[in-house]
Amino acid sequence: MHDKTLTEQASLLKARSISSVELVDHYLERIARLNPDLNAYLCVDEEGAKSSAQAADKALAAGNAGPLTGIPIAQKDIFCTKGIATTCGSKILQNFKAPYNATVVDKLAQSGTVMLGKANMDEFAMGSSNENSFYGAVANPWQRDRVPGGSSGGSAALVAAQLASAATGTDTGGSIRQPAAFCGITGIKPTYGRISRYGMIAYASSLDQAGPMARTAEDCAVLLQAMSGHDEKDSTSSTLEVPDFTATLNDKLDGLRIGIPKEYFGEGLDGDIADAVHSALAELEKAGAILKEISLPNQSHCIPAYYVIAPAEASSNLSRFDGVRFGYRCENPQNIDDLYTRSRGEGFGDEVKRRILIGAYALSAGYYDAYYLKAQQVRQLVSNDFTDAFNEVDVIAGPTTPTTAFKTGEKTDPISMYLNDLFTVSANLSGLPGLSAPCGFSEGLPIGLQLVGPVQQEARLLNIAHQYQQITDWHKHTPEGIA
Repeated sequence: MHDKTLTEQASLLKARSISSVELVDHYLERIARLNPDLNAYLCVDEEGAKSSAQAADKALAAGNAGPLTGIPIAQKDIFCTKGIATTCGSKILQNFKAPYNATVVDKLAQSGTVMLGKANMDEFAMGSSNENSFYGAVANPWQRDRVPGGSSGGSAALVAAQLASAATGTDTGGSIRQPAAFCGITGIKPTYGRISRYGMIAYASSLDQAGPMARTAEDCAVLLQAMSGHDEKDSTSSTLEVPDFTATLNDKLDGLRIGIPKEYFGEGLDGDIADAVHSALAELEKAGAILKEISLPNQSHCIPAYYVIAPAEASSNLSRFDGVRFGYRCENPQNIDDLYTRSRGEGFGDEVKRRILIGAYALSAGYYDAYYLKAQQVRQLVSNDFTDAFNEVDVIAGPTTPTTAFKTGEKTDPISMYLNDLFTVSANLSGLPGLSAPCGFSEGLPIGLQLVGPVQQEARLLNIAHQYQQITDWHKHTPEGIA
């Protein structure tokens, strides 16, 4: 059953060929057997999953089922789940149980999904490897000595290892797309505001966006449909009507103009990845698309701008974790300064501390104009580049990452780690939708093709990825040892 895609499982459930209880029990057995080596799940809600599965089977029997009724999924541990630990991969929240659900959690529950548990992640979504979790690194199912990417590495790894039908992720600078590429699955970051951020613990509020991670573009389309929509609890939530993301999946690509930024294929890009992406583009061209070289002149400034803006927002968002109201509190504080200093010093990991310090520095009175304001100006230039490009082409395509998954512990220099986001941060800076789909392998490790589209054009990206997956089988490959 685990070798079926989400949509295939949904068809079997609706036909009553399998039950949700059987499917959930099957996944729980796999999690118990395989997760200890992967560390992709932080917690498993066995009792809750079985109860939800029983309710789903009743709905299926009554003919009240939707496209996701009875489907087992995992939630990234950044989404608040009532009565179940929500840690954000951090010691500072190790005992926190939210009194409410995130909107994403509620929407997926209302659509009939069954939550199996919470997925591991880089602490407070800060990382590109899932090595920054207080609860241990996640292993890549393709090669266990490699990272799965981050920050949604647990979500990507468990989908690749078929420990759930799908999972949720969040993307601040590539944290859905980069791990999707590293683990050989499909992941989409929708337009900023498409999905409510209520109950999603904030890292960088103007950049964070939730999205689905699954084996195929078709699966992601069904999930995105359930997750999207306006939410009065989130002031940044889009009020635009949500289209039917599945309705255009089978549209032909004839005449589609695909822009290929020359900046994406320069120094630092692995040769095997360049070859795989060019091969994927050639397949899309055969399917009717028109390829055109374009330029994104400010691409080289994206990483510096992002790593000023994101830490600045993080330093503000994480100030609430002070040892007073909730979360970790140091033992026997001597005074208020000692309480703050030791609670935060003991509760946060090194990467979180680094970004808080960078952000506080960039926002300080003497450096605000030189760093934060300048980064925001660069952000506008990056956005303008995309606006100009979309006057010439319909979508932009290129590699998701400059390399395949690297070895755990290999990158000790923060700068080299940050460069993993080279091709992904620009979509977040501009609020645009971006998708990664598997397009090949290099030495047994998956390669991702990235598609970026204009605002609110997720359906187009899903259509292109789906059509590509009809003519290739990269998305059907599975890691060894997960049968």
